[in-house]
Amino acid sequence: MRLDRRLCELAFGTRKEVQALIRQGLVTVGGQTVRDPGQHTDDAAVITVKGTAVDTRRIRHLIMNKPAGVLTAARDARQQTVMDLLPPVYGTLSCMPVGRLDRDTTGLLFFTSDGELNHRLLSPQRHVDKTYRAQVDADLTQEDVERFAQGMDLGDFVTETAELVLEGPRTGLVTIHEGKFHQVKRMFEAVGKQVLLLDRLSFGPLKLPKDLPRGTWRELNREEIQSLYRQVGMEEPV
Repeated sequence: MRLDRRLCELAFGTRKEVQALIRQGLVTVGGQTVRDPGQHTDDAAVITVKGTAVDTRRIRHLIMNKPAGVLTAARDARQQTVMDLLPPVYGTLSCMPVGRLDRDTTGLLFFTSDGELNHRLLSPQRHVDKTYRAQVDADLTQEDVERFAQGMDLGDFVTETAELVLEGPRTGLVTIHEGKFHQVKRMFEAVGKQVLLLDRLSFGPLKLPKDLPRGTWRELNREEIQSLYRQVGMEEPV
């Protein structure tokens, strides 16, 4: 890949801006100053900009504790999106949310720039579990637990069996295998309850870290990354 294109991809500026950096002698490749924006570099190249080493990884994975009031979208002209909470490099690398959470739903949101991993995690055939904590406006019952376990006809589709574990009179943990639009909220509506708060606690093998404050994010650690690739039967890219 051309050096100027690689630096654009890594969010160092527009093509014109990174070409200026290169021509000014502010970029090195393999310890050597490069002034030709068109010089080709490979993925293993060691690059510095203004004396600082560049993270050249093209595959990134991160976890966010999504706050309420933020859209799960790449961009929106009127409302804040989850991508607005991240440094620009993640957008330029197409490190995007896997699935979505409603605007008012909080909790675990996973991002990856590996398109095949994203696709497999969302595939209905994979049955990737997702667990939520729901607070509702009326007392939950054992009958509700049984209804969730049987699957529900919501009109446009029939849900798979789901697990509802009662935590309190009006709080429950729900584990589903799909991820249809508003699915958890609609399942509670089907048993006469309105969801007041919904917080996702897990996605497949990923758990929402207790030390990750609402509205913040971090990159996944090695163990978390490996667990995701194992979940979908993939080899992790080198």
